[in-house]
Amino acid sequence: MTAPARRARFGFGLLGPRRGRHELSHEEFTSLALPVGDDGVVVGSDEQGVPAVLGLGRPVPYDVVLVGGAWTAQVVALRAVGTGARVAVETGRRQLWTALAQSANSGQQCVTLHDVGRMPPQGPSTHSPVLVVRDCGARPPRGRTGPAPWQSVLTLLPYPSPTTPRLMAQADLVGVQRVAPDEARQIGRTMNLPPEDVDKLSTLPDGVTLWCTRSSRMYVTTRPTEPETGLLGAARRVE
Repeated sequence: MTAPARRARFGFGLLGPRRGRHELSHEEFTSLALPVGDDGVVVGSDEQGVPAVLGLGRPVPYDVVLVGGAWTAQVVALRAVGTGARVAVETGRRQLWTALAQSANSGQQCVTLHDVGRMPPQGPSTHSPVLVVRDCGARPPRGRTGPAPWQSVLTLLPYPSPTTPRLMAQADLVGVQRVAPDEARQIGRTMNLPPEDVDKLSTLPDGVTLWCTRSSRMYVTTRPTEPETGLLGAARRVE
């Protein structure tokens, strides 16, 4: 049976493990190069059950905004550590992130916590990519540590605010979880969403995120592994 063709995914990397030929001709060998930035963190599965992989380790700056719960941001942070990235969390809710940091740092300093406005330079590199998570409320102050090569920034917004359209307009990728109907309409205008998606945003189950740009969108369900459930609990929109 012929395998289905792979579909292009906005903002995401591989759909799953690559399969293909393991032999190259002499002519093809000269063009062999190591692919960079086309894999990443499995953030869940789409509506067809295909893994959705968010490429956070990139040689160019990458800015992500998530309007949703800290639970999803924490799952992304844990899975980023699993890919070899360092995670730096700027937060006014240190107690919410302490258990995650302690669990991830069992062997080495993989997750660091910083007070709002006190994030030092992280020194990202090809061999040490960084994910900065900004958990600074609905109106986060301007960050001292922004997107950079090999350093992606995920800004967590618990709910939309007057500054949200600006943050979304600047972002490379936006994630939206369940919001109120009037908030959904505001986000729909900003992200150019069709009416059916605007209507869905107020009824999304816990653990479901609409990842979108102004031209593409994908619903992704995040299901925790057993260790993630033990550490973070079940999926939830509100802490």
